[in-house]
Amino acid sequence: MGVNHELYKVFYWAAKTGSLSQAAKALFLTQPSVSHAIKQLEQSFGVALFTRTSQGVELTQEGSVLYSYIEQSHILIALAEEKMAALKNLESGDLRIGGSDSLFKHYLLPHLEQFHEQHPGVKLHLNHGTTPEVITFLKEGRIDLGVVRMPIVEPQLEVKESFQLQDCFVAGARYAELKDRTLSLPELLQHSIILFSRNSRARMAITELFHHYGYTIKPEIEVGSVDLLIEFARRGLGISYVTREFVSKELEEGSLFEVRLDVPIPPSHVGIMTMRNMPLSRAASAFIELIR
Repeated sequence: MGVNHELYKVFYWAAKTGSLSQAAKALFLTQPSVSHAIKQLEQSFGVALFTRTSQGVELTQEGSVLYSYIEQSHILIALAEEKMAALKNLESGDLRIGGSDSLFKHYLLPHLEQFHEQHPGVKLHLNHGTTPEVITFLKEGRIDLGVVRMPIVEPQLEVKESFQLQDCFVAGARYAELKDRTLSLPELLQHSIILFSRNSRARMAITELFHHYGYTIKPEIEVGSVDLLIEFARRGLGISYVTREFVSKELEEGSLFEVRLDVPIPPSHVGIMTMRNMPLSRAASAFIELIR
């Protein structure tokens, strides 16, 4: 019918208070304005909504039916306003993040803990995957942001660098004879190499590095997690390619040592990935500010 919703607001307060003057007071209007609004609404429906009494106004039968619906909508609007205020103040809501298992465990975990302490009402949803998988999660709207290794060349995405990581080869006590040596790439390839099996940026980076020097790196063992890369190396099953920051404890305690090469391994850059030109939720914006 195209009725002005402001008329419903006037109707609601007149019915709730039983007084046109009280409705005018609640809405900061004049009483004639309230009377005019009620008349407009009655004309729109073609029925009387109120009858006048010595105490004020009372709803007609038709007015009571309308009020039962308008009251529900008023309650829902009030709840919506409360919900929006809670979202604005990070008292509720959801934060959906994508990233690799290793980045969650070794980098994001303390930040997630801090965010949860500051905003306990915000629910955390973590989606694990390789960089290509996280890109898909973001494009499909399943996450608000991704924390991934760079470079990312996707026109739909915006990626801002957050920090650097340094990858390296590590081995356990069974390879102790290599501890004080610097190996060439051919010498390294004489040993059993353990790589991450999935299509990760780290796996792609080390493959490209060996290709750059004219070699092909073929792992004897492929595993599906960084924890297994670390454990297999520690048990002497081969030399693993891992992120140095993720094995700092093992390197410090001596259960692993870094296998030095005669060529440098470039550092990798980790970035925060979001959809370009898409507004972020308050929770996502707050988390990005926290980890920068």
